[in-house]
Amino acid sequence: MGVKYTTTSILFSATLVYLSTVAIANDPCTSQRDDSDITVIPIYGNCSPFKNYSNSWENTIIDMASKDPQRVEYLSSLDTSLRKKPGSVAPIASGQAFNIGNYVVRVKLGTPGQLLFMVLDTSTDEAGSRAPAALVRGAFPCPSTGSTACTFNQSYAGSTFSATLVQDSLRFATSSIPSYAFGCVNSVSGGSIPDQGLLGLGRGPLSLLSQSWSLYSGVFSYCLPSFSSYYFSGSLKLGPAGQPRRIRTTPLLRNPRRPSLYYVNLTGVTVGRVRVPLPVELLAFDPNRGSGTIIDSGTVITRFVEPVYNAIRDEFRNQVKGPFVGRGVFDTCFVKTYEKLAPLIKFHFAGLDLTLPFENSLIHSAYRSVACLAMAAAPNNVNSALNVIANYQQQNLRILFDTVNNRVGIARELCN
Repeated sequence: MGVKYTTTSILFSATLVYLSTVAIANDPCTSQRDDSDITVIPIYGNCSPFKNYSNSWENTIIDMASKDPQRVEYLSSLDTSLRKKPGSVAPIASGQAFNIGNYVVRVKLGTPGQLLFMVLDTSTDEAGSRAPAALVRGAFPCPSTGSTACTFNQSYAGSTFSATLVQDSLRFATSSIPSYAFGCVNSVSGGSIPDQGLLGLGRGPLSLLSQSWSLYSGVFSYCLPSFSSYYFSGSLKLGPAGQPRRIRTTPLLRNPRRPSLYYVNLTGVTVGRVRVPLPVELLAFDPNRGSGTIIDSGTVITRFVEPVYNAIRDEFRNQVKGPFVGRGVFDTCFVKTYEKLAPLIKFHFAGLDLTLPFENSLIHSAYRSVACLAMAAAPNNVNSALNVIANYQQQNLRILFDTVNNRVGIARELCN
């Protein structure tokens, strides 16, 4: 028996279909502009399957807001995760006891740890030690040759040395790096390699900074005690923890051709009350020429390119009046009676001025009868475009290197 449809039932059905289609089309919970859109809705909104119809909107907001403190605490923990990492401190002393012009840091190297006094060098990447080979646990395999030991030759301050790349523990006062890669020195040519080795704090892949990144997050600072002090009263601080919170900073610049060096923007020098007229191009940072100014812990006295030094020296002499004599690398020495006329010297960096105390700008003879301007001209060679702020000018200052935020901070700190 066939089914019969009347005209009325067909029209009624069509009307239902039409009304349903219109309702769906106008329903914000089901409509979507095109297939490429992803609809975002409030988790407790009208279109959400999580909507609680028994709860008022006001109570819903209060309930949602009550969860915010946990969220904010979580976000804060992300923001301060670097600062919560424990830092480390190692004592620093002048190298006078070792008859060197550098500063040394006290560490333990090898297994079991041997106490070493290694030269602190911010412009060197590799660490090199003359510790006996029996102290270290294992040599690095050499990827280029496939041999079990990887040896390399390195130049340093006019000397060269041959070393085997090894790996062992480097211990500071409060922490250690368990698998620290360094060169175990086999032979040396020249007299400038420190007897107990180098601790490289440059920015290269083998530097202490790079190897300890997971521990110290690319941040360190040091305070160098007076050059005449024999005590380990200075300090090397590794990591963001314990660094000065309020410290004046200047941008840290990077030269791709000399990536290990810490460049800063020196904009001028004032002697007494006179801003010394200096050609801008002799101070400007130029990666192509290698020119500019670096902060270095391994150089003893500040060196400026010759025209810059001559201008600073001449203004200094003009205010002290003289007479002047030369002693070694120092060409502006005078008897102590003229010292009261010596002007203060101020370095101008981008965003930061540093006035040197007399301890950092004058050097005295053994009996303090003669004082000399503790600066000199840079050697006239291929690197003569580089100005170097050296360790003598950094005495009793906290120098902060923050390679994450690309800044160098300087603050006065008596660490004698």
